[in-house]
Amino acid sequence: MTRTSLRHGAIAAIAALSLAACGSATSTDAGGATGAAPTSASPSTTPASPEPSDDSSADASESAAPAATAGAYIDYAAWQSDPGAYAGTDVVLFFAASWCPTCRRADANLTGDPAAIPAGLTVVKTDFDSSTELKQRYGVTVQHTFVQVDGQGEELTKWTGSETADQIAGKVV
Repeated sequence: MTRTSLRHGAIAAIAALSLAACGSATSTDAGGATGAAPTSASPSTTPASPEPSDDSSADASESAAPAATAGAYIDYAAWQSDPGAYAGTDVVLFFAASWCPTCRRADANLTGDPAAIPAGLTVVKTDFDSSTELKQRYGVTVQHTFVQVDGQGEELTKWTGSETADQIAGKVV
């Protein structure tokens, strides 16, 4: 279970306990009038809904931060379709080849434990074999190259050899 799903489970449990205990509570209707809350409401009769959307009772800094600031490992097509979604993060292009053992280890580390990717870091998997124009643009000559880019796609720094999210995060400027 991820930390987020545990947190959402705890929120759901608290909500269920609150509903069970609110038989004598008052409620406010759309017009602002208060009245007795329905006593027949129980967790089993409450309509199913997604996780609570009002996360204000949780850590305020998490609810105020945009979702894009969470660490992410995405493919180039996803990043290219909406680069603005990752504007507040350090974006690192990872030029990987399926035949490269070091690339496979890095890929396995990044996909095996997504929670290990630090908040504010977006690693963009880029196909070394088919991304000829990108390789030329950034001067990439070997697979397993990482290129950090700014919001306009300009190179900030470039390196090879990282295999974990922490190692990648340690190289960003």
